[in-house]
Amino acid sequence: MTTALLITAVASQLCLVTGQLLMKHAMNQTNLTPVPWARFAPRFALGVAALSAWFFLWGGLLQRADLSYLFPFEGLSPVLIVFGAALFLKERLTPQSWFGIVLIGAGVAVVSAS
Repeated sequence: MTTALLITAVASQLCLVTGQLLMKHAMNQTNLTPVPWARFAPRFALGVAALSAWFFLWGGLLQRADLSYLFPFEGLSPVLIVFGAALFLKERLTPQSWFGIVLIGAGVAVVSAS
Protein backbone atom coordinates (compact mmCIF):
# COMPACT_ATOMS: atom_id res chain seq x y z
CA MET A 1 0.00 0.00 0.00
CA THR A 2 1.41 3.36 -0.99
CA THR A 3 1.68 6.33 1.33
CA ALA A 4 -1.07 8.17 -0.54
CA LEU A 5 -3.46 5.23 -0.13
CA LEU A 6 -2.60 4.97 3.56
CA ILE A 7 -3.24 8.67 4.13
CA THR A 8 -6.51 8.46 2.18
CA ALA A 9 -7.62 5.42 4.21
CA VAL A 10 -6.93 7.21 7.49
CA ALA A 11 -8.67 10.36 6.22
CA SER A 12 -11.72 8.35 5.18
CA GLN A 13 -12.03 6.81 8.64
CA LEU A 14 -11.63 10.20 10.30
CA CYS A 15 -14.43 11.53 8.07
CA LEU A 16 -16.62 8.57 9.08
CA VAL A 17 -16.00 9.08 12.79
CA THR A 18 -16.44 12.86 12.56
CA GLY A 19 -19.68 12.46 10.64
CA GLN A 20 -21.09 9.98 13.14
CA LEU A 21 -20.21 12.20 16.10
CA LEU A 22 -21.64 15.32 14.47
CA MET A 23 -24.87 13.52 13.56
CA LYS A 24 -25.25 12.22 17.12
CA HIS A 25 -24.57 15.67 18.54
CA ALA A 26 -27.14 17.20 16.18
CA MET A 27 -29.76 14.53 16.91
CA ASN A 28 -29.37 15.14 20.66
CA GLN A 29 -30.73 18.64 19.98
CA THR A 30 -34.01 17.19 18.70
CA ASN A 31 -34.92 16.09 22.25
CA LEU A 32 -35.36 19.72 23.24
CA THR A 33 -38.66 21.55 22.87
CA PRO A 34 -38.70 23.63 20.79
CA VAL A 35 -35.89 22.21 18.67
CA PRO A 36 -33.07 24.79 18.49
CA TRP A 37 -32.78 24.77 14.70
CA ALA A 38 -29.90 27.28 14.73
CA ARG A 39 -27.76 24.72 16.57
CA PHE A 40 -29.21 21.58 14.95
CA ALA A 41 -28.97 22.47 11.26
CA PRO A 42 -25.24 23.33 11.03
CA ARG A 43 -24.16 20.23 12.97
CA PHE A 44 -26.46 18.03 10.93
CA ALA A 45 -25.22 19.52 7.64
CA LEU A 46 -21.58 19.09 8.68
CA GLY A 47 -22.31 15.49 9.68
CA VAL A 48 -23.86 14.79 6.28
CA ALA A 49 -20.88 16.45 4.56
CA ALA A 50 -18.36 14.41 6.55
CA LEU A 51 -20.21 11.16 5.85
CA SER A 52 -20.43 12.07 2.16
CA ALA A 53 -16.67 12.71 2.11
CA TRP A 54 -16.15 9.28 3.72
CA PHE A 55 -18.36 7.65 1.09
CA PHE A 56 -16.47 9.11 -1.85
CA LEU A 57 -13.02 8.56 -0.30
CA TRP A 58 -13.92 4.95 0.49
CA GLY A 59 -15.25 4.42 -3.05
CA GLY A 60 -11.99 5.76 -4.47
CA LEU A 61 -10.00 3.47 -2.19
CA LEU A 62 -12.04 0.45 -3.26
CA GLN A 63 -11.20 1.31 -6.85
CA ARG A 64 -7.44 1.41 -6.19
CA ALA A 65 -6.69 -1.21 -3.50
CA ASP A 66 -7.69 -4.70 -2.48
CA LEU A 67 -10.48 -4.92 0.06
CA SER A 68 -8.38 -7.27 2.19
CA TYR A 69 -5.93 -4.40 2.75
CA LEU A 70 -8.60 -1.76 3.31
CA PHE A 71 -10.96 -3.62 5.60
CA PRO A 72 -8.76 -3.40 8.73
CA PHE A 73 -9.14 0.38 8.52
CA GLU A 74 -12.91 -0.06 8.55
CA GLY A 75 -12.48 -2.23 11.66
CA LEU A 76 -10.87 0.67 13.50
CA SER A 77 -13.90 2.95 13.14
CA PRO A 78 -15.86 1.43 16.08
CA VAL A 79 -12.86 1.98 18.35
CA LEU A 80 -12.45 5.56 17.16
CA ILE A 81 -16.17 6.26 17.52
CA VAL A 82 -16.19 4.99 21.12
CA PHE A 83 -13.21 7.17 22.02
CA GLY A 84 -14.77 10.14 20.22
CA ALA A 85 -18.07 9.64 22.03
CA ALA A 86 -16.25 9.58 25.36
CA LEU A 87 -14.18 12.69 24.56
CA PHE A 88 -16.64 14.89 22.69
CA LEU A 89 -20.08 13.67 23.75
CA LYS A 90 -19.07 12.95 27.37
CA GLU A 91 -20.38 9.39 27.19
CA ARG A 92 -19.18 7.08 29.95
CA LEU A 93 -17.15 4.01 29.03
CA THR A 94 -18.00 0.93 31.06
CA PRO A 95 -15.61 -1.96 31.73
CA GLN A 96 -17.48 -3.92 29.03
CA SER A 97 -16.78 -1.08 26.59
CA TRP A 98 -13.07 -1.22 27.36
CA PHE A 99 -13.08 -4.99 26.96
CA GLY A 100 -14.85 -4.66 23.61
CA ILE A 101 -12.34 -2.06 22.45
CA VAL A 102 -9.47 -4.40 23.33
CA LEU A 103 -11.13 -7.28 21.46
CA ILE A 104 -11.77 -5.17 18.38
CA GLY A 105 -8.20 -3.84 18.43
CA ALA A 106 -6.83 -7.38 18.72
CA GLY A 107 -9.06 -8.56 15.90
CA VAL A 108 -7.94 -5.74 13.62
CA ALA A 109 -4.31 -6.52 14.45
CA VAL A 110 -4.79 -10.21 13.61
CA VAL A 111 -6.51 -9.43 10.30
CA SER A 112 -3.88 -6.83 9.40
CA ALA A 113 -1.04 -9.23 10.12
CA SER A 114 -2.42 -11.94 7.84
